[in-house]
Amino acid sequence: MPTISPNKPYRVGRSRTGLGLFATKPIKKGTKIIRYFGPLLDSKKKDEDAIENKYLFELTNRWTIDGSIRENIARYINHACRPNAESDVKPRKRKVFIRAIKNIEPGEEINYDYGTDYFKAYLKPIGCKCDACEKKRKKKRAEARAERIRLKEKAERKAKRKAEKVAKENAKTRAKANNAKANGKTLNGKQLNGHSLTKAAGKKVAASKRGAARALQA
Repeated sequence: MPTISPNKPYRVGRSRTGLGLFATKPIKKGTKIIRYFGPLLDSKKKDEDAIENKYLFELTNRWTIDGSIRENIARYINHACRPNAESDVKPRKRKVFIRAIKNIEPGEEINYDYGTDYFKAYLKPIGCKCDACEKKRKKKRAEARAERIRLKEKAERKAKRKAEKVAKENAKTRAKANNAKANGKTLNGKQLNGHSLTKAAGKKVAASKRGAARALQA
């Protein structure tokens, strides 16, 4: 790892994506933090135009900075969708500086937006790991969990209502059956069913006939 002067307001340290650059002192908004540098590549030269790595910084259609050299401390600055710094490009001077666009506190990671082309080529396929994107993913995961819980509770309430409805219908059926049994059971304290009621009525008719016969004989 390159040596950094203790007077510099940054240090290289462990980040979510590997290594990153962190503030060691307060950095005010508008401050030039560090220069992004390396060999200049000329796109008109085939051998230089064929060079590919993650640290190429395009200045113009012709000139590109190859920032892959270890002396380029700025190469450790990670991308962020909501950064606290930006790249200040000087095409004519063929220089790039990283400038603070917010006040940066000690211990805070320094980051800037790498641009749409880099994002599509390198970050989108694997998923951006900056704080803003991590917060979005956490929010989506929390919303998904909340939705699963809501649907589960809804299903439980529906099942409970269905069970209560079935229980109520079963209770009504049992009540009807009990009423039907009760109607066919007791008469003057004696148990009667449909057959015994008919038999009792027949006995009454026979008794009436015998009474009538006695009356005639008298």
